[in-house]
Amino acid sequence: MNFLDLLHISLTDQVLYGFSAGRLVVRLPVSTALNGAGELNGSNCTPRGLHQVRACIGAGLPTGAVLRGRRWTGEIWSSELHEAFPGRDWILSRILWLSGCEPGFNRMGKVDTFRRYIYLHGTADVEPMGVPLSHGCIRLRNSDLIELFPKVPVHCPVRIEQASCPTWLQAVIE
Repeated sequence: MNFLDLLHISLTDQVLYGFSAGRLVVRLPVSTALNGAGELNGSNCTPRGLHQVRACIGAGLPTGAVLRGRRWTGEIWSSELHEAFPGRDWILSRILWLSGCEPGFNRMGKVDTFRRYIYLHGTADVEPMGVPLSHGCIRLRNSDLIELFPKVPVHCPVRIEQASCPTWLQAVIE
């Protein structure tokens, strides 16, 4: 298995692009923040800039495992559970916890991505992808995240940018 050496998330495209040895090998739809881009603590925005994966949480958990405080609750997401907790921000299956790499922009102080608990995480099957709806995190389909998870090492760079990436959006996946 080839590990990915860069994840790039386009807020405009609502797509995660994954690279290995400079080649585009993964393209997945995501859902970023309803409030748009921003770095401030409490903003419910998706932080921009260069980050790294600081922790990979949930290896081996079942698809739809409900995570709270980065721990499995023992629950598995279902439509009945979803109805019982309306409005809950479902963090499911796996977590790739991000840490900012740019002091003063997305690291330390009031803009610290890690302390804001910004993740790439699975979400409820009923949530749309390609539409900004999260509270700041990057949501993925559970099946996509479970396939991506073992390919992403700790410290993998993650760049989050506003700009569209039309070449990558149309490129053939290698």
